[in-house]
Parts: sequence; structure tokens; C-alpha cells
Amino acid sequence: MYEPHSHRSQRSGRTNLASCIVATVFLLFLVVVIVIVYFFVFKPKDPKIAVEAVQFPTFSIQNGTVNFTFFQFVSVTNPNRDEFTHYDSSLQLAYSGQPVGFVFIPAGKIEAGRTQHMSAKFNVQKFPVASKATTTAAAANGMSTPWVGDGVGVGVGVGVGPTMEIETRMKLVGRVRVLKVFTHRVESGMRCGVVIQVSSGSVLGFHC
Repeated sequence: MYEPHSHRSQRSGRTNLASCIVATVFLLFLVVVIVIVYFFVFKPKDPKIAVEAVQFPTFSIQNGTVNFTFFQFVSVTNPNRDEFTHYDSSLQLAYSGQPVGFVFIPAGKIEAGRTQHMSAKFNVQKFPVASKATTTAAAANGMSTPWVGDGVGVGVGVGVGPTMEIETRMKLVGRVRVLKVFTHRVESGMRCGVVIQVSSGSVLGFHC
């Protein structure tokens, strides 16, 4: 049976419109799925640092100055689905608002989903121990701990109390690969206060 050309054109137009709508809906669905997968599966996450032990193998105070060997043991977990490469990382110490120690952490890699144990040990020599009055005044003035230093401290070394507190901060900076193609910069840090018994150098506790 003969069908007018105008009717065929209208049906063809409706078919093309329906195809475009289906294709658009499919693309939108695909974009939503990709976004969900990225944010819940492949989105880069910062590594997790846990301080497991802090020790002072040697510790002494003489004439108002302190010398000690510092040791810290931590675990670093990479929660990503690809390896984490870290670089430009450091461990720093501060006392009474002043820097007293600094060490770089060697570059390395942590495989996806793995936990790596790290340790750092170095000597800190002859920095003055702040008196109770100096420490109290610094706290009252809201002094913050600087995070860069060359191992030299400044303070007053009289009237030392039975305990003292050293502040530590570990920083990890690196990158994570996403889908084996893209790289993303991540950074994680851990800041702790370590309470030391002055008479023996024993660690009474630490809080992070």
C-alpha cells in the first residue's frame, strides 16, 4: 500500500529522537557510575600513620642542658588500590616552642593495601631545658611549635621539674597512581606529645 512521504518522515524523526534520548540517558548513567566508582574505589586516600613506640635509649641532664638519643617506631598503611611512593618526608622534634631535632625519611614505596613499619633514631645534643616558669609563660602566650630546625634549641635551664614534654611530628609526602595512568599528590602527618621522666629518661606516655 502506498504511504505518503510526509508520514514516513515523521516516523523517522520520532525514531531518531527516541534514539537520542536513549543514548543521552545511557551516557548520563555511565558518567554517574564512573563518578561513583572513582569516589568509592579509586579516589586517592592519604596514608595512615600510627605511632607504635617512642623511646629515649640515652637521656641525661647536666647544668641545665639535655642530651638524648631519640627513637620512634611507626606503621604506615597505604589504603589505596595502587602503590604509594613517598618522598620529601621528615621527622621533627620540638621542645618548649623551639626546634631541637630534625631528620629526613628516605624515599620509598608502599604497595597497595599494605602496611610498612618505619623507625628513626638520632641524637639530640646539648639544648637548654626550659624552666617551669618559661614553659608556663610560653603556654599562656599561645606559642606554637615550629616544624623546621637544625637541632639547636633556645631556653633557660633552671628549675627543671620531674617531667618534660617533647613534641614530635612526622610528615609523609608522596604520590599515588590512579588507574595506572594518573598520579595524585597525597600528604599525611602525625603530631605527638611525649612525656619523659627527667630522672631516668623513661617515657611516661604519649598522645597523638
